[in-house]
Amino acid sequence: MSEAVEQVSAVLQGMEAPPALAPRLVAALGPAAAAELAADPWLLLRLPQVTVEQADHCARRALGEAARPDDPRRLAALTAYTLRTAAARGHTAVEEKRLASLVGRLGVQDPARALEAAVAAGASAVFESTDDSDDDFDFEEGGVPDLPEPERFHALPDLGEAEQRLGGHLVRLISANDPVMDSATAAETVDAACDKGGFTVTEHTRAALVTVALRPVTVLWHGPGEAAETARALLCLAAIAQDSRVGITVVAPTAQTAAAVAADLAAVAQGDPGVRVLSLAAALREGPLSSGLVVLCESMAVGTARAADLAAACADGAHLVLLADPRQAPSATPGRVAEDIVRSRTAHTAEIAAPEDDGTPGPIAALALAVSEGEVPEVDAPGREVVRVPAASAEEAAHRVVQLVTDSIPRALGIPAGDVRVVTAREDGPAGARALNAACKERLNPGPGALGGFDPGDAVLLVAAGPGYGPGDTGVLRGPVEGGVEVELADGAKATVTDPAALRRGWALTVGAAHGGRWPAVVGVFPPDAPVSRPRVYTVLTRALRHVSLVDATGGALETGVRETLAPDRVTRLVQILREG
Repeated sequence: MSEAVEQVSAVLQGMEAPPALAPRLVAALGPAAAAELAADPWLLLRLPQVTVEQADHCARRALGEAARPDDPRRLAALTAYTLRTAAARGHTAVEEKRLASLVGRLGVQDPARALEAAVAAGASAVFESTDDSDDDFDFEEGGVPDLPEPERFHALPDLGEAEQRLGGHLVRLISANDPVMDSATAAETVDAACDKGGFTVTEHTRAALVTVALRPVTVLWHGPGEAAETARALLCLAAIAQDSRVGITVVAPTAQTAAAVAADLAAVAQGDPGVRVLSLAAALREGPLSSGLVVLCESMAVGTARAADLAAACADGAHLVLLADPRQAPSATPGRVAEDIVRSRTAHTAEIAAPEDDGTPGPIAALALAVSEGEVPEVDAPGREVVRVPAASAEEAAHRVVQLVTDSIPRALGIPAGDVRVVTAREDGPAGARALNAACKERLNPGPGALGGFDPGDAVLLVAAGPGYGPGDTGVLRGPVEGGVEVELADGAKATVTDPAALRRGWALTVGAAHGGRWPAVVGVFPPDAPVSRPRVYTVLTRALRHVSLVDATGGALETGVRETLAPDRVTRLVQILREG
């Protein structure tokens, strides 16, 4: 136990809080956590598992009569708590009047004062924007336009700054507006790349590639089952980058997806495609990107903060391309980057479309497309690409999952257990990620957990960024090294993880943690009372490359959720930032 953790544990004991919270508080507050917590017990609310009532109790134990309901520290903490709750739901900001209302529901008598206290404490940042709608101005008498009042939004400072930074760098890229090639030359280059590679692309895809050559920021939509056409498009973009001598960088959210995209390229090119695919963490570690074409695959999985890092790394004049499937769920982290860029109408949108004779959609893509239209039909799967597994309870669902991962899928399909990922709709409960990880570890890699609860050979999920790795990366823990443990990522890269809080067991992931990853086989789990929506089910299906098993213990709620529930809207500011330029 580190000295900082020991100091925080002592402070927690003095306020009757569980000392087990100490490591997470040190991770959240830094090495001076003990002093900060002693001065402001409401900082306990930085941890999502701590309730307002619990924080108030601890503050009374620590401060006595000085722990007043109107204490500025408490007011700031409650405001920040509300903003963090909103961020956990995907919002990057909260409109000021809405925020005041939410803070008032926590029992704060003067919400306006609470918002002021949060800003003064640096727990909230204020941003103003003018609604740039397409409505005509209302003209007052005399012909003077009645300009709208600026809207005021509050955001967590880091998140608000990240969205502002993302917008600023996108505007920088959009403003350059220098084509990589003229349209005729780009079209000729695409045709030449197709001839050289022995493949063709559809006219839709061909037009999309010309758009990329002409326009500085482009969102390329695609659908399920179009991995081959997307790979062909990437090879054509590589040819454009080579002929124009600007270079290309292809980036994926995780090492797992980087490896999958590289495999797609190799299959289409029938050998070495000559295109390097990097995980987002690896690309950012290399520093500023010199390439004139930067392509982000699976961009629906990338939230505001990571997108801001990528946009900042792009050189002046670079063309940024976001490959996105609009049917997927939004990112697990706040924001809706690709959608907001499209909504802003400051960039360009095009579509990759596979040819009708491409052999698609296969069973997984067929089911995903049906789900995207609100149905969960039985699909013809002669190669057992899709299997539906009913379960009467969460406990039965968990039993089925372990059976599928450790026996049925490896035996029937020849896919090793290490290439199977469980994607569950819950974190907790008998069929949640925690319980399923414990069950998988017991069967696949039992051990004493000598390395901070882990053992060599454990499948792990990384939930934070570090040198060469990022949140969402999965891999295998190989053993201790100086300063930490070594994790072999899915693309073969080795990363040293020094912060134990960055690691989770990784046989079973929540839908949010799995978003942006792709695996040969996926076991999707929907326990009773699990949150079910059309985008979440679609996202689970499209994580699978060869096989998906759907373990359904919802008692009919899976079909109802797919039919009736779409992704909730998110409050973001990126559209306004882009329009205001």
